[in-house]
Amino acid sequence: MGRREEFFAERERLHALTLKRANLVTKRFLALDSAAYEEGVLPRATKELLGLVASLVLRCDDCVTYHVVGAWEAGATGDELMEAMSVALVVGGSIVIPHLRRAAALLDELEGSDEASCDRA
Repeated sequence: MGRREEFFAERERLHALTLKRANLVTKRFLALDSAAYEEGVLPRATKELLGLVASLVLRCDDCVTYHVVGAWEAGATGDELMEAMSVALVVGGSIVIPHLRRAAALLDELEGSDEASCDRA
């Protein structure tokens, strides 16, 4: 099982536990978060790239993983992902570098798996 599959399996498990205990505020926030990344005036891929930049600057590895995969599945190219990550580096500074490295490694994994199994949206 690759990093993407492991991440999403664990995220799904934890999300189910969270929803089981969630109050109205938490449920509404989670629904709003999902709705924010749906196709709209901005394409979903663009929204995922925006989420990726914010996640890198905020240094949230779970969020970075989520948005790298989301952007990739929405059709963003490796070059587009790296360009967005460059913006995050300029905004966030050198503290972003470790998170950018892990994102680049995940992108490498996605590009490799894409060649083997055309499962991209």
